[in-house]
Amino acid sequence: MKFTAEDIQAGQILLVDKPLDWTSFNAVNKIKWKLKREFKLKKVKVGHAGTLDPKATGLLVICTGKATKQIPQIQDASKEYWAEIKIGVQTESYDTEKPEILPQDISGITEANIHDALKKFLGEIDQKPPIFSALKVDGKRAYDLARAGQEVDIKIRKTTIHYIDRIEINLPYVSFYVGCSKGTYIRSLAHDIGQELGVGAYLTQLRRTKIGEYAIENATADYLENEYRFGDTKE
Repeated sequence: MKFTAEDIQAGQILLVDKPLDWTSFNAVNKIKWKLKREFKLKKVKVGHAGTLDPKATGLLVICTGKATKQIPQIQDASKEYWAEIKIGVQTESYDTEKPEILPQDISGITEANIHDALKKFLGEIDQKPPIFSALKVDGKRAYDLARAGQEVDIKIRKTTIHYIDRIEINLPYVSFYVGCSKGTYIRSLAHDIGQELGVGAYLTQLRRTKIGEYAIENATADYLENEYRFGDTKE
């Protein structure tokens, strides 16, 4: 990284391509460790502007020093994701964390059915976040309650889908890009698309490609892989 210690403390925005199975917290901690070691800093503020699920990859905006003050503004920006869903089956987590359940026959599902279903989710929609999420319920993370087998009551909320495009259909898989507002759960969108089709669906792959003005094409994956090596230092 072509920064000085003063640059880091003054504030930098790093665009990181988060690897699969890493939490956003893992990424922040490892980058903080690298910055402290690289620039011989005793303390440095590091934060991220928008959580990515462990099963998702892609753009993570990391802010350092005084740039951490920009985190709320960046978090409020619209997001874009590339998503792949599998129709005709479901999981409890709405993604690959849990095993497949409730298989359904999809022989009657046509491409026209799928395009019609996707159109119904454009604009402002009601969405219920998955129980396997980081949302807090009565002061506890929903996923902790769900994994403990406890009942989790998550409220429906409003979200906005700006567009769903670049759709590719290779049944049972459907992939697309989706632009959405802050707080949208693509896992829930996948589940709801399956319900609309009447055969179920879950999210098999998710990659965040944009947050506001920031794009994955500009992410600094190279220095993470070559200098920092996530896998070598993962705790």
